[in-house]
Amino acid sequence: MASTPLLEVRGLTKSFGGVHAVRNVSFGVAQGEAVALVGDNGAGKSTVVKMISGALGRDGGDIVWDGRPVDIDHPDDARALGIETMYQDLALVPDLDVAGNIFLGCEPMKRLFGVIPLLDRPAMRARSRALLDRVNIDMPSMDAVVRLLSGGQRQATAIARFLLNESGQLIIMDEPTAALGVKEQGRVLELIASLKAQGVAVLIVSHNLDHVFDVCDRVIVLRIGRVSGHVLTAEAEKGDVVRLILGETG
Repeated sequence: MASTPLLEVRGLTKSFGGVHAVRNVSFGVAQGEAVALVGDNGAGKSTVVKMISGALGRDGGDIVWDGRPVDIDHPDDARALGIETMYQDLALVPDLDVAGNIFLGCEPMKRLFGVIPLLDRPAMRARSRALLDRVNIDMPSMDAVVRLLSGGQRQATAIARFLLNESGQLIIMDEPTAALGVKEQGRVLELIASLKAQGVAVLIVSHNLDHVFDVCDRVIVLRIGRVSGHVLTAEAEKGDVVRLILGETG
């Protein structure tokens, strides 16, 4: 693991009216490291992720990216830095094909007869295939409609879209194995391991401690908006995390 965090949050704080959703939360994620953010419902996990991704403003605290403080006031600010968030719905267009989803919003163009602008579909297919090969995914076709794909293949499509951004260095994954079958869950865990091996930092929000211990290096536990503790998965057991979630000190 890198000695200096790629992403570091220091004293993040957020309130909604009189409710303190997040209080003085600090942690870091290094390049090539997978860190899990866990806690009971209402612990503040989603609020923390939204502040990092630019979907929600923070009341206090700092976000440090690659050693320098940054302001992330909009998701575009996060993407410009190389941070992408993959929510449970994956933000895919169901009736669009794989290549179209990967290149959504940044489609390459060519000109027919040097005049008429057209999508460069061959370039999109070739690049999409190369990106999926990076994470060892065998997709039936780049022209396959996303709504007909399995859950794991949809996850792979969303990850390939992240990899298309060559500045992408950190991916935040919100419950990446939720609502998937056992085989598909295993495939997604393999995808996460592949991202780590390529030096990508991964921040995972999850309730599944089995999966967390399978792929994550560290676990940050939130309880009632605060960091209850953190553990190294190589040196801890799931019971240690459960006790932190419940606030047990004994």
